[in-house]
Formats: sequence, structure tokens, C-alpha cells
Amino acid sequence: MIKAKGMIVSFWDPAEKVALRIDLWTKDMMVDEMADFFFQTMMTMADTYGRATPYKDQADDMRAFAKDFFKKFQDRQAAEEAGK
Repeated sequence: MIKAKGMIVSFWDPAEKVALRIDLWTKDMMVDEMADFFFQTMMTMADTYGRATPYKDQADDMRAFAKDFFKKFQDRQAAEEAGK
């Protein structure tokens, strides 16, 4: 059995045109795990968007944002470690 530490579930409400979300994580989830989880989720969303629409450039933009987000996190972690 997989022991998950976080989950993101989204549902689209077409009548209200809003996403209904449930974001859950355990207190055991470390910040680095959450950053990796968000990075992987954003990359997967970009892949899905790229397959489902003709807008490959926007899917690429989403991937670039995800990579930049994760790089900034890694740089911040490294700076914090160096400052100890």
C-alpha cells in the first residue's frame, strides 16, 4: 500500500465556471517533498493541457514556469543550508 503525504483533487463546475479543489497534506510532508509534489503536478498539468488543446506554446510556458519554480526552491534551500 502507498502511504501518500499529499493530494490535490480538482473538479470543474461548468455552471459556475470555477474549479472546486481539495488540497490535503499531512504534517509529516517535508517542504522539499511539497516542492517536488507541486513541480510534478504542474508538469503533469502542462502535459495534459498540451495533449488536450492545440496550444502547445502555452503548455511549454507552463513547463517553463514549473521548472523555474522548482529551481528557485532548490536555490533557496541551498542558500539556507549554506547559512547554517
